[in-house]
Amino acid sequence: MSIPKEPRQLMINVMYLVLTALLALNVSAEIFNAFDMVNEGLKTANKTLDNSNDKLPTVIKDGAKKKDELQKYADRVDVVRNLSKEGSNYISDLVDHLIDEGGDRSGKVDDGDYVVLNNGEKELRGKRNYDATTRIMVDEGKGEELKDKMLEYKQKMLELIDPDDRKNFSLPIEIDEEKWTKSVNEKKNWADFTFGHMPIGATMPIFTKFQNDLKASEASVLNYLASKVGTTTEVVFDEYRVVSAPKKTYLTRGETFETEIFLSAAAGNTNTGISVNVNGTPVSTNSDGIAKFSATAGTLGKKTYKASITVTNPVNNEKKTYTSDFEYEVGEKSVAISATKMNVFYMGVDNPIEVSAAGVNSNEIRVNIDNGSISRNSDGTYTVKVSGGAEANVSVSAPGMNASKKFRVKRIPNPAPRFTPSQGGGVMGDGQFKAYSALIAVLDQFDFDARCDITDYLLIRQARREDAEISPNQGARYNGKSSALVAKAQSGDTYLFKDIKARCPGDGASRPIGDVIVNIK
Repeated sequence: MSIPKEPRQLMINVMYLVLTALLALNVSAEIFNAFDMVNEGLKTANKTLDNSNDKLPTVIKDGAKKKDELQKYADRVDVVRNLSKEGSNYISDLVDHLIDEGGDRSGKVDDGDYVVLNNGEKELRGKRNYDATTRIMVDEGKGEELKDKMLEYKQKMLELIDPDDRKNFSLPIEIDEEKWTKSVNEKKNWADFTFGHMPIGATMPIFTKFQNDLKASEASVLNYLASKVGTTTEVVFDEYRVVSAPKKTYLTRGETFETEIFLSAAAGNTNTGISVNVNGTPVSTNSDGIAKFSATAGTLGKKTYKASITVTNPVNNEKKTYTSDFEYEVGEKSVAISATKMNVFYMGVDNPIEVSAAGVNSNEIRVNIDNGSISRNSDGTYTVKVSGGAEANVSVSAPGMNASKKFRVKRIPNPAPRFTPSQGGGVMGDGQFKAYSALIAVLDQFDFDARCDITDYLLIRQARREDAEISPNQGARYNGKSSALVAKAQSGDTYLFKDIKARCPGDGASRPIGDVIVNIK
């Protein structure tokens, strides 16, 4: 711009230049604070990468001992570590030079390069100085030298990858050599575009980012070498847990229980960052990475929740999030007591009953009876035994609830006296009749496992035009006299089994069960 000769115009131009300079110097403190925050975040990430990268060399070298041909991968470990360290140190030296040039220019970084603020904190004396940045990084060529070195380190690290794998392998070191050519403001090279007229404070995150690229590239190469010797490339999973994720946690009778059962793996010796969210709300985890989620069951019905877990790879800081939906059912606590076979208890036999309590674990249920005894079976049902009385009361108790139900108590119904389960009295031939040698007591349509025994009866034979012959009989089987009477059977005879008595389970004494009449044809 040519300077006019008129004093007024000359003064206007000088004031414009001064104003522009003041505006450039008056960069907002908030902006510099933002630069500082970004820089501190990158430094933290670098420390994490250093910690992870320090663990892998030993793993790789130990893995390479398995086979001689794997030694070449172990030999590359120190090479990539030295390249990363060399590049990081070069950048640190460059940063120290800039800080000193913007400070007291003593030839080293010392207290003279900082100022103490009112709150006691220190900040760079040359934080807003862009002349030193432009002079060193642009005019003296240090910026282009940095670019060339970063590309050189990238190429040397790529050479540590086997040729067959190299084409699909990438490193995070990126130098955009095209963007500066399209800048609105004319720039002479990449260094001018990146560092030209940039305050020193604003360039700090750029340098730290380049160090981060080197360390992340080191991690990528180390992970590759680890994969080649047969070790885990990212995180060593050495702790396992069986996990069951049921589709429903509350079912009714007849429904099918379904659950996904899988093995969960974790890295016990790695600081793997795990964060858990349920329905968008963070849930804290314990030292094992396990989060406990709880919710009050306020209303009845089906409830759903979405759980997501974000895992941070400590090696490359890559984050992956896994999400699943789950549901559970909220119901009222209730008890159901039911007899399995009949809605009464019979004396002398096993009476099966079922007890269920919705919302209560079966192991927490306590069942008692006031008249008789009750025992639990292996299938979760119960067996009741009663010996007398008119009714029995079954009571059920569980945490937060109590219930009871009354059952009538009866003796076993009277059995029917017969010769066989299907043959009673009536008309029959003498041959058929003589084939029988005893009476039996049959319980018709009785679902329980019970047997009644004939105890005694009176056998009477009435032949035509003859006096009746009588034989008292103890037990079910014919005695000698009764057998002799049966052997006489002929057409026209009538046999009467009278006052038949039997004893069933639970009976204190024999009971009469009726008579049987047979007419011989």
